[in-house]
Formats: sequence, structure tokens, C-alpha cells
Amino acid sequence: MWPIGHASVAYLLYTLSTRSRQNESPDHVATVVVGVAALLPDVIDKPLAWYLGVLPGGRTLGHSLFFLVPLSALVYLVARRNGIEEYGVAFTIGVISHTLLDALPILWDTETPWEGLFWPLLSPGGVSGEGAPTVLGLLRDSLGEPYFLTEFVLLAVALAVWRADGYPGLAPLFQRVNPA
Repeated sequence: MWPIGHASVAYLLYTLSTRSRQNESPDHVATVVVGVAALLPDVIDKPLAWYLGVLPGGRTLGHSLFFLVPLSALVYLVARRNGIEEYGVAFTIGVISHTLLDALPILWDTETPWEGLFWPLLSPGGVSGEGAPTVLGLLRDSLGEPYFLTEFVLLAVALAVWRADGYPGLAPLFQRVNPA
């Protein structure tokens, strides 16, 4: 899945979570947290695998539930201890949704690599060790895929919900600073 899909689904899940638990829209900081967390697995794995050769594939450490579940628990506990528990919830939704979305195509394509969910217990599936693919190459390979096209629908829905929520995460950037 591309970043727009990860961020869109993470935001939709998070706003659904806040509405069901608190009956309100997400706050600004939590929205940024969920967005960053939704991209974190790729930010960890892609450079370490494709450019530095430290990891055996682009869906290993940052996509592994053996790493993400303890990391999410730690972030949640630290956030809770500091009175910002909601940021821990946002982080967890972001990172866990990312890795599950990457494995989702296994439901209709049995060749989809899913082994990264359990790395290092299982070796990563898919292509590894061949260096970094190009963004244009990845885009070209994705263009005809219904899963890729669905990401744009998810983006449109997420943008509509984000607008209805009052643009959380963006509004503080446009607030005037009152001089003292």
C-alpha cells in the first residue's frame, strides 16, 4: 500500500475510535501522531533494507508484530504516564493498521508476502536484497491493481471525514499568534 492509503485508513480508524470512545473528533496532536505512525513501518524498513542493507527486506523489523506490539505498548504506557494516553492510542492505531494493511492482499492474492508480520521468526517474503526499486517502477507496477485504485477512494473518504472533523492536525498551523 502507498502512503496515502496508510494515512487515510489510519485516520479513518482513529476518528472512528475517538468518536466511539469519546464522542468527539480527534485532537490536533493525536491526528499528527496517527499520521506519522501510519508511515513509520516504511520509514524504518525501506531505508534500512534498500539503501543500507541492514535488513533482509522492506517489510521486516518495522512491519513485524514482534516489534510493533511491544513498541506500541511502550509508547502507550509512556503516554499514559504523562497524561497523554490518547497519543499512545493514536500511535498504536497508526503502526498496527499499517502492517495489517500491507498483509491484507493475501485474502485475494496468495503470493502476497505476509511473513514480515512475524519477522524474524519467519524470513521475509517477497523480493529482498535486490536494492531499492524506483518510485516510478513501483507506480507502474501498481497502476492496474484494484487495491492501488482503492487507495484514492479511501483518500477521498478520509479527506471528507477530516473536513467534517474540522481539519484536526492542520488548524494550529493557521492560528494567529497573539503578541504579548
